[in-house]
Amino acid sequence: MLILLISIIIIIISNIIMILSMILSKKSFKDREKCSPFECGFDPKSSARNPFSLHFFLITVIFLIFDVEIALIFPMVTTFKLTNFIIWTKTSFFFIIILLLGLYHEWNQNMLNWTN
Repeated sequence: MLILLISIIIIIISNIIMILSMILSKKSFKDREKCSPFECGFDPKSSARNPFSLHFFLITVIFLIFDVEIALIFPMVTTFKLTNFIIWTKTSFFFIIILLLGLYHEWNQNMLNWTN
């Protein structure tokens, strides 16, 4: 019974706070642009079938891959003194070779050249 009473009180208080925020907020027609979502420079009120630059998407993916790579290299540097040098060197070398092969593939596919 106590849990039901507390739940009802919480629901009433949250509804009062939401109603107060709607009454006290200063919304106007000018703020319509601020309230609309913004995705990659597209106007959300226009057609959703506009062509999207695939090259922009691939550059973003390359950035994310190298961003994750940095997050994986930092722990490798800190574990240098804690592990066997030969195992650490082999692991680091293998990891960096995989990244360089990916970069070479992107370079061969001309994904790093920004031409329209």
